[in-house]
Amino acid sequence: MSRKNRAQTREVLPDPIFQDVVVAKCVNAIMKDGKKSVAEKIFYGALQRVESKTGEEPLKVFKKALSNIKPAVEVKSRRIGGATYQIPVEVRNNRRQSLALRWLRDYARARGGRTMVEKLSDEIIDASQGRGGAVKKREDTYKMAEANKAFAHLKW
Repeated sequence: MSRKNRAQTREVLPDPIFQDVVVAKCVNAIMKDGKKSVAEKIFYGALQRVESKTGEEPLKVFKKALSNIKPAVEVKSRRIGGATYQIPVEVRNNRRQSLALRWLRDYARARGGRTMVEKLSDEIIDASQGRGGAVKKREDTYKMAEANKAFAHLKW
């Protein structure tokens, strides 16, 4: 990380179908090796599958899933006097979103043996209902922060 000046945040253009920046960020998170068209096919296919399975508007289900995944607190390591402490800190909004998208992608990829469209759609549906690996990751992060609440005064 540069000490001279802050990293510039790039402006992400909204996606062509839903005109939504969060959808474009999710497509970018899914993308591998710069293959954006493949990532778009995966994401839009997953949303179509979500709509056929739930019968609800897919963008609303996706947003609800993201809101269920977004963490409010996380722990950061801080070294003080030879000991390393896990200090709970609040998460900024843009980091909340990026963590949620990353966890959604990672836990969808970790599901076994089917196409990525099926795995992603199942993870979105589970997250919107408060289940799934990504929601469990958020709950584990909360538990870790709760367990280390005693070190909150060491915040910098």
